[in-house]
Amino acid sequence: MAEIVLGICTSHSPLLTFDAGTWRERAEDDKRNPELTLSDGRSVSYDELLLERGPRYAEEAGIASLEAQAAKTGPALDRLAAEVRAARPDVVLIVGDDQEELYKAGNTPALAIYYGDEVVMRPLGELVSQPPSWMEQAIGGYAMETTNRFPGAPDFALRLVEGLMDAGVDLGVASSVNDPRKAAFGHAFGFVARRLLDEGKVPVVPILLNTYYPPNVIRPGRCYLIGELMRQVVEAMPDSLRVAVVASGGLSHFVTDEALDLQVLEALKQHDRDALGAVPMEALRAGSSEILCWIMAGGAFSHLRYSWSEYMPVYRTEAGTGIGLGFGVWK
Repeated sequence: MAEIVLGICTSHSPLLTFDAGTWRERAEDDKRNPELTLSDGRSVSYDELLLERGPRYAEEAGIASLEAQAAKTGPALDRLAAEVRAARPDVVLIVGDDQEELYKAGNTPALAIYYGDEVVMRPLGELVSQPPSWMEQAIGGYAMETTNRFPGAPDFALRLVEGLMDAGVDLGVASSVNDPRKAAFGHAFGFVARRLLDEGKVPVVPILLNTYYPPNVIRPGRCYLIGELMRQVVEAMPDSLRVAVVASGGLSHFVTDEALDLQVLEALKQHDRDALGAVPMEALRAGSSEILCWIMAGGAFSHLRYSWSEYMPVYRTEAGTGIGLGFGVWK
């Protein structure tokens, strides 16, 4: 039978594509953001956040602290890539969010699976005129500098679709990319293919979650359940295939919430489906909504043993904006 042999969770922040000096450039974007979303569901401006919190994170936002954190990210990603190589998967399921890259807001399925021959990246580098230096670096790290193509796994993906439909999971699907300059795959998938999968040498099945765009954002408990059903469908396949599951995105951003991130990570370590299902939706808005990808993947690798993780609460500004960078392995 087919078997899920590896589970990986990784952030895909632009920070992971450039150095600490550029991390500070990104902080200026935080200060201009009129809607910084907090884990209680409120949206505030940077000035309002600074007034509420005070310069609590001034030391953590210093360049020395950021450089120390940046130095850890490369080895963490190298470890994830090494785990994938060691597992020798025949196919990789990437659970990621779509941010108006393949689908558009207002016409976005809660959950979709792609069963095309090729995973075609949107060539953002050819569409954005004179991007700032940080964006140019990020576009390259996301394999979106041109129309990159990575191998899909259409037969496997179709069987996954049919099995989940039989199990009562209603899905959206896609099988091709007609004009990548208008709609194609985005950063959640390109980052994993480029950074962890040796430029797409392993066939992938993209599993796209709508985490950003209400009202049909899938709920945490349902995410975990679908992950469990996904594993059942895989294990029912007669082929002797080794399958890896990778969650792409998160953790909390653009206001870092270390308590939320550690709660989610600990629940994943313990395979605590009740705790993961109870994460409040108001905490899963904007960038933090990508935690849902970790929860779904956690359901799929709930039979595997926790092996290793790294967590870094990044505070780019004295008010505490930034991201919780997380990496983890189950095998």
